[in-house]
Amino acid sequence: MIVAGGLRLRRWREEDLPSVLRAYEDPAMRRWLAIQVSGPDGAADWLEEQRTGWAAGTRFAFAVTESGREDELLGNVVMKQLDLVNGQAEMGYWTTAPARGRGVASRALAALTDWAFTTFAEQSLDRMELLHQLDNVASCRVAEKCGYRLARVIPALPPDYPLDGHVHVREAPVAAAVSRPAGRRAEAAGTDGGRASLR
Repeated sequence: MIVAGGLRLRRWREEDLPSVLRAYEDPAMRRWLAIQVSGPDGAADWLEEQRTGWAAGTRFAFAVTESGREDELLGNVVMKQLDLVNGQAEMGYWTTAPARGRGVASRALAALTDWAFTTFAEQSLDRMELLHQLDNVASCRVAEKCGYRLARVIPALPPDYPLDGHVHVREAPVAAAVSRPAGRRAEAAGTDGGRASLR
């Protein structure tokens, strides 16, 4: 569990299934996220993906809640595609409709970024990437607020990703002077492995 900025980031639980379903019914989630969840089976599969990611050590997803109100879901934040050979990973996030406009995304992303760089410091994790679709201005603001600088623009991949995307990068404080080359091309322009996450 991570506690920071009035938020509690905890691992996903089976009893979160109704909250996941409600979150993905939001039209804004359907607009920005490439990966969609539909129905109880879809939500169960999504929760299982989070569990197996932790078990495999490749995907670390947290349910975002407020301190003192841990059963009220505010969002999701995830470190994924962990590649310790190249010292990098990708961040993703989304927030529920009631949580938007309250700084939840930036606080959760900042907390997870700090946790990731601290937890994997000995394994030389020194670079985080965050992707979003070009027109997702709110996600751009969240990235920049959390110290993720705009590194490059990647081209659209129609039909799934009709617009160009932004790739934001943040390096670990001790690695900031050593910039890794942008060796891999992102498959999608989004903070949830798709177009973008909304804020």
